[in-house]
Amino acid sequence: MSEQTATPSAPTPGPTRSARRRWAVPVAVGAAVAAAFAGPTLVASAGGEGLPDLTAEQLLAAVAQAEPQALTGTVVYTARLGLPEIPFAEAGGADPIALLGGSSTLRVWSDGEDRSRVALLGATSEYSVVRDGAEAWTYSSEDDEVVHYALSDADAARYAALEEQLEQGTPPEVAGDLPTPEEAAAQVLDRAEEFSTVSVDAETTVAGRGAYQLVVTPRSTGTLVARVVVAVDAETSSPLRVQVWSTQDDAAPALEVGFADVAFAAPDDAVLEFSPPAGASQRDVVVPLPETPDAAALDAADPEAALTHPDVTVTGTGWDRVVELAGVDVAALVAGDPAALATVPDGERTIGSPEAQELLGEFQGTDGEGGMDLDPTALYDQLTTDVPEGRLLSSTLLSVLVTTDGRVLVGAVPADTLRDLA
Repeated sequence: MSEQTATPSAPTPGPTRSARRRWAVPVAVGAAVAAAFAGPTLVASAGGEGLPDLTAEQLLAAVAQAEPQALTGTVVYTARLGLPEIPFAEAGGADPIALLGGSSTLRVWSDGEDRSRVALLGATSEYSVVRDGAEAWTYSSEDDEVVHYALSDADAARYAALEEQLEQGTPPEVAGDLPTPEEAAAQVLDRAEEFSTVSVDAETTVAGRGAYQLVVTPRSTGTLVARVVVAVDAETSSPLRVQVWSTQDDAAPALEVGFADVAFAAPDDAVLEFSPPAGASQRDVVVPLPETPDAAALDAADPEAALTHPDVTVTGTGWDRVVELAGVDVAALVAGDPAALATVPDGERTIGSPEAQELLGEFQGTDGEGGMDLDPTALYDQLTTDVPEGRLLSSTLLSVLVTTDGRVLVGAVPADTLRDLA
């Protein structure tokens, strides 16, 4: 592979639509990468044999300025979180609940812009998600049901206006300036220095493609995360695989998502079009378009701003950080009452990266509609255990404690750490 294809090029001038989109990462990868840099990192060593040497800063810059890629591929997702088996998740079926444990296979297609299809494959059924701009469809072959998610007319008009601004190279105003990829990479490394070390490990091969490996290792001994390894395609700078290792098990990653095969080429247009299967039932869900984030949420210089809510208490820093939420109506949330979301402080409603939250928002309907077809109370009871302080979810990467007095403590720390704080 030539040095020219692997070495980061100069950033494209001007905030074009493509330049704005290049910051987005596929949701599963984005969430893991967000976890990797929650505590972040130091300087890095060089790459391995056969590929040009890159520092961690150069590699991060390459990922940030990479053009969105059209692709077709197969993704293998494996979770070894140490959670209890879920007996009501039907064996062999393509149920998203299966993602909580074991291995799952997904087929993915994307045009590199805003059209995509993901199919979760089971031995006896398939669960598909198709997105086309502001619309999305899900289809469960087991239930033979289509759910169509769309914006209201007013929100659709606002969405179209925002899209037009991006097309014309005049994105909506935000607080502060978006940094160049090089500046963003430097900021990530600067923030990480106190909590982690970063290195570029020996090159590897993922889905038959040469890749760099960025390794993030927490300095802390009080976290469940041992290290995060991100494999980055040497040619396209696209993440090919993310592995999150737990301190509880060094034999295999606790969470791994990566391509088994991938072709960076546009899929057939017909693959990205959704046609309801004959005879399938369909229901429509109106999804609200979020308002523009406030300045605090967008201020790259103050990533902790979202944690200043009076009902949010933060203990510790970096990988040891524990967030405590007060006044959360957990019972109503578990029961599926959409009004209960108002009890969660605004800054704590984001899951993973902003891109992950955007996708989550597409599947949260109004009036209690939408979401996965499962019994959340049964799932909650199955995944948590009784402790003197309340209910505890304990996994190899994350602990969650719901206290009897209405507090929720969350952290990538051992369960005993949360119980001591409660």
